[in-house]
Amino acid sequence: MNVVYLGTPDFAVKPLEKIFGSRHNLIAVVTQTDKPKGRSGKPAFSPVKEAAISLGVPVLQYEKIRKEGVDDLKRLNADIFVTCAYGQILSQEIIDIPRHGIINIHASLLPKYRGAAPVQWSVINGDARTGVTIMKTEAGIDTGPILTQKSLEIGEDETAGELFERLSDLGAEMITEALDLIESGKAVFTEQANAEATYIKMLKKEDGLIDWSRSAEEVRNLVRGVNPWPSAYTYYCGKLLKIWSVEISRDTEKKGDAGEILSSDKKDGITVLTGSGALKIKELQLEGCKRMTAKDFLLGRSFTVGEKFSEK
Repeated sequence: MNVVYLGTPDFAVKPLEKIFGSRHNLIAVVTQTDKPKGRSGKPAFSPVKEAAISLGVPVLQYEKIRKEGVDDLKRLNADIFVTCAYGQILSQEIIDIPRHGIINIHASLLPKYRGAAPVQWSVINGDARTGVTIMKTEAGIDTGPILTQKSLEIGEDETAGELFERLSDLGAEMITEALDLIESGKAVFTEQANAEATYIKMLKKEDGLIDWSRSAEEVRNLVRGVNPWPSAYTYYCGKLLKIWSVEISRDTEKKGDAGEILSSDKKDGITVLTGSGALKIKELQLEGCKRMTAKDFLLGRSFTVGEKFSEK
């Protein structure tokens, strides 16, 4: 089949490469427009655009695909579109263009976690399992009927970034199987159980702010779930402090206020109280400093025991 692929971030690269290497014909890639990046502010290609160029596949970009892309997409005469974290909502006019419609690679077990950032929220919420759903695109947000699903366990210490990699691999494996089923006429789509649907919001930088009144397990899940972006953070003496990795502390007998620093030395490490239990910080980054392990941090500086991390 002639396939048009719509995707933007790192997560969408492996499925793109898998389709390109399959017996299906990848005729074009659509991705978000180049965005300013870094201190220079120079426009940078999306990961999907970089991959498409390296493969020699034509790339299309639109500020608003609903207004600018319809005629171009019609001219491609594609059999099917595949979307994966593209980043724009498609109009019904676009959905109706390919004769086999559009299928989407979604990184959750729908109908759970419809919407943006399902990978991060599955970790933040402490889920034991997640997966990938291949579903038909409709005008609603992730409401279309399901073609296939596969699940996997979330590792106890796994970050969202690490989980992204595994789910991207799984999505790549599933998408060519889905295309083969559709081409053969053997595809069976099943309506979602809409009564069981949950929706999650887009992740924002402020979602990484640590609320130390939450339990140690909840804070730990937040740290994992917002790694690598937007990263978990708190404040110490007016300076922003990123927390990259933590573990549950066995030191549960000490009492104090949430956010209070229990230890900060080479022997006992860096331990902080939460609303229930305590956490030992394994990796951190103080404002103006590089990211480092707690051991390396304590070689040159320390926190004051009894003081508190704060929300501002």
